[in-house]
This record gives sequence, structure tokens and C-alpha cells, in this order.
Amino acid sequence: MLFNSLGFVVFLVVILAVYYSPLLNWSGKKIMLLLASYVFYGLWNPPLIALLWISTMVDWTAGNKLAKEERPGIRKFWLLLSMFVNLGFLAFFKYGDFLLENFVVLANSVGWDFQAKPMDIILPMGISFYTFQTMSYTIDIYKRKIEPAQTFLDFALYVTFFPQLVAGPIVRAKDLITQFYEEKKATMQQFIWGLFLLTLGLFQKVVLADTLLSHTSDTVFGAKEVLNFWDAWTGTLAFSGQIFFDFAGYSTCAIGIALMLGIILPDNFKYPYASIGFSDLWKRWHISLSSWLKDYLYIPLGGNRHGITRMYVALALTMLLGGLWHGAAWTFVIWGALHGTYLIAERILRSRIPIKINAWNGILFAFLTYTLINFTWVFFRAREFVTAKNMILSMLFLNGDGTKVLDTFSILKVGILTCLLFLCHWLMRNTSVREVSKRIPSWLLGIVWAAMFFLIAISQGNGEQFIYFQF
Repeated sequence: MLFNSLGFVVFLVVILAVYYSPLLNWSGKKIMLLLASYVFYGLWNPPLIALLWISTMVDWTAGNKLAKEERPGIRKFWLLLSMFVNLGFLAFFKYGDFLLENFVVLANSVGWDFQAKPMDIILPMGISFYTFQTMSYTIDIYKRKIEPAQTFLDFALYVTFFPQLVAGPIVRAKDLITQFYEEKKATMQQFIWGLFLLTLGLFQKVVLADTLLSHTSDTVFGAKEVLNFWDAWTGTLAFSGQIFFDFAGYSTCAIGIALMLGIILPDNFKYPYASIGFSDLWKRWHISLSSWLKDYLYIPLGGNRHGITRMYVALALTMLLGGLWHGAAWTFVIWGALHGTYLIAERILRSRIPIKINAWNGILFAFLTYTLINFTWVFFRAREFVTAKNMILSMLFLNGDGTKVLDTFSILKVGILTCLLFLCHWLMRNTSVREVSKRIPSWLLGIVWAAMFFLIAISQGNGEQFIYFQF
């Protein structure tokens, strides 16, 4: 079920009506939310609810065993069992065809004439998100950082909580499970603000991502010809804006829906296109994933505790695996490798060339960072290396004239939206929508809200799936 569908509107109204009904106690409301979450997920592909259920049962059992067990060997067994099940599902469903395809290529390269039909495995929606979420639970219990959930119902709801189930934020157990222990009810102010965030998220998705940017991005990256400089950059900038509005839109919707239930989810984006450097970027883009990779991959690999060389290796491996987390394709690995390279280069430059950031040079460094980010988006969006290579060459004036596939209006539209996006992020980088809303008159906020709602209503969207559902 998609947030940007009429079906979800009906679904949410029913959920809120039952949730705030005086007929149910808190346990009954949690059971209702759990069943609603299974319905929300199951409407896409009912049999795959079994994966959620297996992950829930395995990690609930492992968590309880880890909390009670004192013998190191037995504790490690339960941790490894949890990781084996979760990563095993992820490896099979997400990377099964990718691994088979690369095995065939490797076998043929050494002279073994081996062919295999693709397994055509259905990728369960959001499997990367809920897998990382449940893994963090057992790892944190293993490290004695948290206590296991008080009841199975609390844990099951943590795994399947529908607002953030399929595309995050990836929430840690200490931040969400504990909220289920006592009855939650939104204040009137929270409910209204949650509804505003839901509207804002849908505006980002339906109007900005789908209606204004997706067609241009699809046209450019779907072209068979080598494109000219202007079309290559326009398509890349269109996708850059599209993926931000699409993903940030989902996160904003999720935070808003949860807030309407009285439950707090963490921010997942903080105006990332105003980042000054790539270390800053990963504190602002997909924050829940970057913090997960830092805590459960980068630091266990050594982090910055064992010298410069070990730190760079840990950084590179973390970003490579972060790229692979996004998709089973070598283009995603290159995307991760580029981010790792940028991070390493930035640390080397900062250690040798101390620069004091101020209001004058900050925006220039932010613009440079944003420009470099767009080169990485080419590999994220392109389905083939050839497409990515030709796009990059065109963006660097290395493809001659190239073919024109976009009209002047599309180029101007994307150019204007890109400038507005960058400037908005720069002006908002040290504040938030909530803080700004407190400083402007309520009548003006009402006009903005009504305008967003009107534009959502008249947009010609077809209920497009969120981009990150495929991850």
C-alpha cells in the first residue's frame, strides 16, 4: 500500500478512528496496529508476510536468550543465528540473481561453459530496512546496551510498525520499543503537525518528485543515444531532485503519521544538498542508515582507533557495502566506492589544508559538494555502465555535440527547481521546518498548507511507487 494512494487515505482514517476509540485499551490498540501493519505490507504480496514473521520469531527468541545467557560461546551462537537468518534472507531475495549472474560470468571467463537461467526472485518490499532494524536489536542486546522488549507484542510491533516499515527511518529498539510500553496519544498540536508533515511529504513525492522531475529523469536515462552536455546535466539534476523529494517525502510522511499516533520517529534528512563536504553529507542524508553503518560496520571494522590506513580501509569497505545495500548491481558498488573515495580524499585534504568555514566560502564548498554528489547519482540511476560512462563524459564536455532529447522548457524547469532546492537547503541547513513554522504567522502557514494540498489534488500522478521501496 502506498502513502500516495486513495486506498491509504481510507486505511489511515480507519486506523486513527479505531486507535482513538475508547473501546480499546492500550494492548488492544497495539494489537490493532500490528494487524494493520501486516495488512499494510500484505496487500503488496501476502505470502511474504511469512518473512516478517520468521524474522520476528527468530530475533525475539535470540534476544531473550542473549539477555539471560552468560556463557560467551552460547551467546555468540544466538547472535550468529540471528545474523545468519536475517542476512540469509537478504542475500537470497536481494542478491540471489546477482550472485548467480556473476558466478556464470566468472565460470565462463575461466573456460567453463556454464549457463543458468535467472531465478527471477521477487524482492520483498523494504527487506533491507526491516532486516537492519531487527539486526540492531539482537546486536545491541548482545553488547548489553539494551534490555529485551517487555512483551512479544511490543517487539512484533517494533519490527512491523507500518509508517516506517518499508522505507525507514531505520529506528533503533531503544528509541521505538520503549514508546510502546505506555499508552501513546497525540496532543492536538502533535496531531495537527503530524497531518501537516504528511501533507508536506506527499507534496514532495507527488508534486515535486513525480509530476515535475521524474519524466525528465526517465527520458534522459532511458535514452539510447549519447546525449549533449545540457541534456546530460539536466537529467542528472532532475534525478538528484527526484530522489531527494521521493525519499525525504516518504520519511516526512512516516514521521507525520507516527506523530498523529503520538509516537516519535527520528529525522532522516537535514537538508543534505547544503552539506559542506561528504562527512557533513552523511550526517544529513539518510541519517538512520549512515548511523547504522557507522555503529555496526565502520566501528567494528576498526573505525579511527587503529591508525590512518586501517581507518581508510574501514571507511572504504563501509561505503562499498553501503552501496551494495542499495541494490544488487555493480553500479551501486561504484556509487558506494565514489562516496568512499570522496570521504577519504576529504579527510586527507582537511588534515593538510586547514580551512575555516564562514558564510562566504561555505556556500561555495556546499556547491562543490553538491556538484560532486551529482556525479555519483549517475551511477545510482543508470542501469548499465555504458549509460553511466556516456553520461559522465557528456557532463564533462567529452562527448562532442551529442543528441538532444529534451525541450527548452524541461531544461529551464529543472534548472529553476534545482536552484530553488539548493538555496532552500542552504537557508535551512541550521534550522527545521518546525522552527520556521513557529516564526511565521499562522495565516501564512495555513496558505502554504492549502496550496500544497491543492497542488497534490490537481497533480496528474499515477500513484508511483517510492524509489526506496526497491531497496
